[in-house]
Amino acid sequence: MHEWDALRRPIWLFDPVSRRGVYANPAALELWEADSLEALLARDFGQLSPAAVARVERLARETADGSVVCDEWTFYPNGHPVTVATVISTYLLEDGTPVLLIEASPIAADGDENRATEALRHTSTLISLFDPEGRPIFSNPAAYAAYGTATNGFEARFAEPDRAAPLLAAALAGNAVADICQVVTREGLRWHQLDVRPVTDPATGQVSVLLDERDVTARIEAQNARVLAEQKTAMAEARQAFLTEMSHELRTPLNTVIGFSDLLATSSLNVEQADHVGRINSAGQRLLAVVNEMIDQSVGDVPEDEAARSSTGLAVVEAATSEAPEAERSGLTPRVLYVDDHDCNRALVVAVLEAQGIACATAEDGAQGLEAARTGDWDLILMDIQMPVMDGVAATRAIRALPGHRGATPIVALTANTLAEQKAEYFAAGMDDCMAKPINIIELTHMVLSWTSSDWRRNGPPLIAAVA
Repeated sequence: MHEWDALRRPIWLFDPVSRRGVYANPAALELWEADSLEALLARDFGQLSPAAVARVERLARETADGSVVCDEWTFYPNGHPVTVATVISTYLLEDGTPVLLIEASPIAADGDENRATEALRHTSTLISLFDPEGRPIFSNPAAYAAYGTATNGFEARFAEPDRAAPLLAAALAGNAVADICQVVTREGLRWHQLDVRPVTDPATGQVSVLLDERDVTARIEAQNARVLAEQKTAMAEARQAFLTEMSHELRTPLNTVIGFSDLLATSSLNVEQADHVGRINSAGQRLLAVVNEMIDQSVGDVPEDEAARSSTGLAVVEAATSEAPEAERSGLTPRVLYVDDHDCNRALVVAVLEAQGIACATAEDGAQGLEAARTGDWDLILMDIQMPVMDGVAATRAIRALPGHRGATPIVALTANTLAEQKAEYFAAGMDDCMAKPINIIELTHMVLSWTSSDWRRNGPPLIAAVA
């Protein structure tokens, strides 16, 4: 190194790993405005900017095989800029440690050019230049940090290489084009917004392609997450609508089959007729169990309503009646309004309740039910949910808005739609209870008697509501 001391060209050694100076000749000390070699070597270069770090790493890699790099660099001894032309190579110390050998020649400073050069080096935008064949001829520190040594062509940056050729061709045809593509960086796959345009290479005068890249991975991932969430929401809503429709369309006819077979079982039938009715009821119960299991599995949760139920005909109905307090049976006849758009459902509930001495009027949709609630006095309103004109939830909200005791009439949902979130909606609308279709005679009778008892009318709702 002593032979370098006599040279007028500034020469110094820099360790790219520890980011400290190793040696500097007197011309370099003067360039760096250092009083002594010890003072220069004591300076801490560990706080280099990301662009400078990437540049040092690139120089170490590109000169490791004995190559020489000529570059222009601006240094800041004691805080003010000094621009030099450099020749950089790798030099091995006596212990074999590779360091950068830097030979510098001061050049006349051009303020605007230096500013442009520094901006290019420190910008976070990735800037690369390619020849017409797509071979890289320049990359700024940000591009180098993302891709490493610029040895791979334009196409190699793309996760989908087929996206590269149209962009390169468009730029060579004189057009500026933009796109968002997934690229392969040293950190893995990233999303970059690309700006590709034709420029003239100032070193050769040839047409070349300038590629500007900005990392937009966070934005794209957020957009993808939002789209995925919207898709999941749409799928959940479609699934909910399907379950609701399937529950309604399957359970409604089963309500008729099971309910009327229960009623027939209480009538005067001969042995053969009773056997036929029992078979009909049993088949309906098995089908109901299958429907319940299908819906429960689709929901992926615990069963939302009771599985297959069984009735024992007249004995069950009589047992339900006998359990009602004598004072209730001998008091005023309860008046029940049943709102349902299905005529078979209305006929079944009327038949069941009237067999127990309970007066039951009906309405065919929520709007009729609201009018009946506004003009009549009812002890209980049984409300279907899925109806034309006005559904049961909307009708309940409207009834709860009525003044006086009419707005406080107990309302119980009688519906095939009894998923947990559906029940929550019913209760939020002002319903007091929920009972699932197909109805069970004993449960329906218990529920009506509980909500219409004189004790309820005096003291408020029962402590134990109907089975839902």
